[in-house]
Amino acid sequence: MKGTFKKAVALGSAIALVGGLAACGSSSGDGTAELKFQTWNLKNEKFTDYFEGLIDQFEKENPGITIKWVDQPADNYEDKLSTDAAAGELPDVVDMGPEPAYTLASAGILLNLADAVPEAEDDFLPAAWDAATLKGTDLEEGTYGFPWYLNSGPTFYNKAVLEECGITVDPNDPPTKQDDIFAMADTFGSNCGGKYALTSGIPSIQDFGMYGVELMNKDHTEFTFNNAKGVEFVQHYIDMYNAGAFTDDMLNSSTSGESKSFNGGTQAFMNGNAYSVDDIRKNAPKVFENLAITDFIANTKPNMFMEMLTVNATSKHQEEAIKFARFVTNSDNQLAFDKKANVFPSSKGTIDDKFFNPSDDTMDAEAMRMSADQIRNGEIWGPAQFTSACSTMLREEIAQALQGKITAKEALDATVKYCNERL
Repeated sequence: MKGTFKKAVALGSAIALVGGLAACGSSSGDGTAELKFQTWNLKNEKFTDYFEGLIDQFEKENPGITIKWVDQPADNYEDKLSTDAAAGELPDVVDMGPEPAYTLASAGILLNLADAVPEAEDDFLPAAWDAATLKGTDLEEGTYGFPWYLNSGPTFYNKAVLEECGITVDPNDPPTKQDDIFAMADTFGSNCGGKYALTSGIPSIQDFGMYGVELMNKDHTEFTFNNAKGVEFVQHYIDMYNAGAFTDDMLNSSTSGESKSFNGGTQAFMNGNAYSVDDIRKNAPKVFENLAITDFIANTKPNMFMEMLTVNATSKHQEEAIKFARFVTNSDNQLAFDKKANVFPSSKGTIDDKFFNPSDDTMDAEAMRMSADQIRNGEIWGPAQFTSACSTMLREEIAQALQGKITAKEALDATVKYCNERL
C-alpha cells in the first residue's frame, strides 16, 4: 500500500505527442467491450481478493463488459503513465493522484468528467470534487478524476519531551494551531536546544496552505506563496531554528520523515493518522507511555491527501469506462476498500459509517473520530501543479533561509520563480 499520499510528478514532455494515437480498450464488434483498469501497487495478498471480487460483481451486473485489471509497481509509476500515454496505451480507467492527472489532462488525455457526467459531483464530498477540478495555463477548468479515497489524521505529542523542555500542555486545552507551536519555540529551545525537535522539519506546500497562505492566483496560472503571509510563515521557522527548537538534522528533513524521529523520542509533535496509535504502541513503547493527541495542527483547515480514478479521453469505450469508475468509487465499494486499506472515503455520507466513528474510550478510537472529523472538514491543500521538483526547490531554499544565507522573501521568490517557469 502506498505510504503517504503525496505523489511526485515525473511525466515527460512526450505526452504532448499523444494526439491521434490509438486509444485503449477493445471491442469484438458484437456489442462486447474489454476495459483495461490500472492500479498502483495494489495487486497483493491484502487487496487482490477485494479487486477480483469487485470486478466479478461488475461483470455480472454488466454482461458484455469485461475488465482486465493490471497493477504497476510503486517505483516510477508516473514515468510509466507518461510512457503509456505517449504510446497511446494508457488504460481506460487509471488510478492516480491530482499531480500526474494535471499533466495528463493538460495534454488532452483525461476525460473532463464535469462535462461527461456532471451529476457525479453530487456523489462526493465538496473538498474532494474541488481537488479533482483542475485548471491552469494550458488546461481549461474541468474535473479530471472521480475522487476515490482520502487520508488525514490527528496530531500526536510526547508529553515527557515537552515537560522536560519546560512546556506543560493542558489536556483539556491542547494546542490546535500552528501559532500555538510557534509560541512554544523560545521556551522549548532554551531548555532543550539541539537535543529535541519541537515539530517536523522544513515545511511543505501543504503547511503553507494550512497557515492561510494563498498558494496560487484564482486562475491557477501563477504561484503566489511568496506573498507577505508566506514570508511571515517562513520567518516563524527561521525564528524557531534560531531559538534552538530543532535538531541539526532538520535541515535535511521534511514532514514526510517525521515518524522516525517522533518514534525515536526526539520530536515533540507529529502529524499522524488514525492508525498511528497502534504503530507507536508496537514500535515505540516508551513514546507510547507519554503519548497524547490533539486535532491536526492547522491555522485553517487540516490537510488531506487524495487518490482518484481517471478516465482516458481517447478510450474506445468511454461510457463503459465511466460506468466502471463510478462503480469502484460508489459508497459501498469505497467503504469496503477503506476498511481494508486504512484510508477514508471521498463519497458523501460514507464517513458517517460507524466504522469511522467508534464509541469506545481508547486513544485508537479517539484518533479515528478526529480523523473522520478532518475528512468532513479538511482541504486538499497541495496544488496539482506543484511538482516534486518544486518541493525539492522549496525545501532547499528554506534550508538556506534557516541558516541565514538568504531571507525568507528571497527563498520564496526563488521558489515561486522556479515553479512558475515550469507551469
